[in-house]
Amino acid sequence: MTGSGGGLLKHGLLEQRSIMGTIRNRQETPESTFRKGNFKMTQLRLRWFWYLFIAAAVLTGCQTPVGVTRVDPEVVNEQLTRNVLSEGVPSPTTDIVLHVFDLKYAYFDDPRAALKTLHDILLTKDRSSPVAFALAELSYLYAKKTNQPSYYLAAALYAYVFLFPENPEDQPKKLDSRARIAADLYNRSLTLAFRSQDGSRVDLRSGTYTLPFGTLLVELAEEDVQWHNRKLVNFIPTAELEVRGLQNRYRKAGVGVPLAAEQVPVGPEEGLQIAKGKLPITAFMRVNSLLTQLAQGTVQAKWEIYIAYDHMKVAINGQEVPLEIEFTSSLAASLAESPVWERELKGFFLGDLVAGTPAQLAALEPYRPGRIPVVFVHGTASGPGRWADMVNDLIVDPKIRDRFEFWFFTYDTGNPILYSASLFRDILQKTIGQLDEKYHDPALNDMVIIGHSQGGLLTKLAAIDSGTTFWDAFSSKPLEEMDISSETRELFQKALFVKPLPFVKRLIFIATPQHGSYVAGSWAAQQISKFVKLPGQLVSGFANLVAQNFDALKLNLKGARFGSVSAMEPGSPLMTTLAPLPLAPGVSGHSIIAVQGDGPVEEGTDGVVKYTSAHIEGVESEFIVRSGHSSQSNPHTIGEVRRILLLHAKTVCETEGLCS
Repeated sequence: MTGSGGGLLKHGLLEQRSIMGTIRNRQETPESTFRKGNFKMTQLRLRWFWYLFIAAAVLTGCQTPVGVTRVDPEVVNEQLTRNVLSEGVPSPTTDIVLHVFDLKYAYFDDPRAALKTLHDILLTKDRSSPVAFALAELSYLYAKKTNQPSYYLAAALYAYVFLFPENPEDQPKKLDSRARIAADLYNRSLTLAFRSQDGSRVDLRSGTYTLPFGTLLVELAEEDVQWHNRKLVNFIPTAELEVRGLQNRYRKAGVGVPLAAEQVPVGPEEGLQIAKGKLPITAFMRVNSLLTQLAQGTVQAKWEIYIAYDHMKVAINGQEVPLEIEFTSSLAASLAESPVWERELKGFFLGDLVAGTPAQLAALEPYRPGRIPVVFVHGTASGPGRWADMVNDLIVDPKIRDRFEFWFFTYDTGNPILYSASLFRDILQKTIGQLDEKYHDPALNDMVIIGHSQGGLLTKLAAIDSGTTFWDAFSSKPLEEMDISSETRELFQKALFVKPLPFVKRLIFIATPQHGSYVAGSWAAQQISKFVKLPGQLVSGFANLVAQNFDALKLNLKGARFGSVSAMEPGSPLMTTLAPLPLAPGVSGHSIIAVQGDGPVEEGTDGVVKYTSAHIEGVESEFIVRSGHSSQSNPHTIGEVRRILLLHAKTVCETEGLCS
């Protein structure tokens, strides 16, 4: 043992000899003899001190220079998985690269010079993946500390080299944790490099940009920001959005910048209004022969825009690579706009006096042939935003997304139900007619309608043949004999003489008061209904009817109310007439009934509708969900809707041969 212990031993002996020599040179006296005795005692003590000191040094020197210490596995995992994105420090593999090329201290002393050295190594000496990955991490770290976009661009390019090498042998393995980090570095670096001045958007455009080692030329073709008859603008980075109000946030990991794009019409609508919401897209910057271009100092790249509804992967160097996609954040950004929610109560109380349009049909995307329309119809004092959780959960399922597309019917829920239903049928017929004229698509004839609460009643009124039942309950004289204007006659003909829509093939009722709602008959509901303003067209038409044909009417007009709330009272003329009417032949029905608590289903209620009211005969299935009335977001409700849609797709495939 000749390490530190040996050095201490040598030093101690030399110092002891020096002391002894000094004492011997002194003249001895009685006092010195006394001191000599004391000195011997002191010398003995010193000797024992040095023995102990040397023993401790020797024992310390016996510990091996290399060894291990048992610690908590989480400590080791944290050491091995740290990176610039998670903890703001280089990963262990990047530390190794810095050490191998003797740049560990140089990077912290002069990071620009160290990055330049590593850049040259990548191009000339060592093109292995660890160098590219280290450059991506270190460039991102330097960019974040100095806020220099050029180094964010460099980080994205280095990550690209690592992820998509020209030599297939350098391709990172599937379980290589660096691949996920590199993809995140690529996505995040592009987001930060191209963000707008206020940081709220990503500026996608053609342009020339500075790199630490040269120039980047980026091209964006005009057709890449066109989608059907829409132009994509205002690209919001969804990775920076915190979502609230939705139960689940879905993110599909991959490459590219996930964005929410606004849609601007560039031509007339083709029979289907597109919602003004945000569209989930992914921006991917493609670079060919990147190492060669890096060596030349000028890099040419191209933006590619992918719509999440159409594309989930991108081809790079002959391989299919998943795109980074954020469905949920785009949906939440769309619903964050207050007009979506303001109409709910205004449409109930004030109707078309405020809403401007009595009803409308909108979709998340332009019509795409081959996909079956699924129409959502909301309930009383509600709106399309209430379907958000269900849509969010369904749209991420490729089996659903590739076979269906979602439409939303919005109406003023205080209006008479038969009137709203006639508007619903009219707009569906018009939309299907226009789309069929252009596309001749068989999928248009397999529509599914999903209605919640009052929306379920409108749903049923799209698939029954009422004959003269509704009119007979209203008047003792046939419609054609009534002394009314042609406009009034047409109004009542559409509302009270219902024919099934031939393209509707399946209905889903959710918490629907098929026999009425006990809440609708309450004193509070009746007081609220007094404030509902009916549509001007309906009021004038009814006044025309009453003025000329009062004796033929069966209704007691004294104190009568004609809004939706009164119509949903148990025992009302509409409820007693509509409930027993069967669905049209060829139409399948499904009931999802909400029941609160754990008690017997037959005695249950969802707080608005009793089980006995929601239950009807003749449906293909009945599913009970333990929930309150607003059960659209319940995972069991969503699961049952998914089951029914997949059943519908299978049935269409087997009977009509329309398989995806």
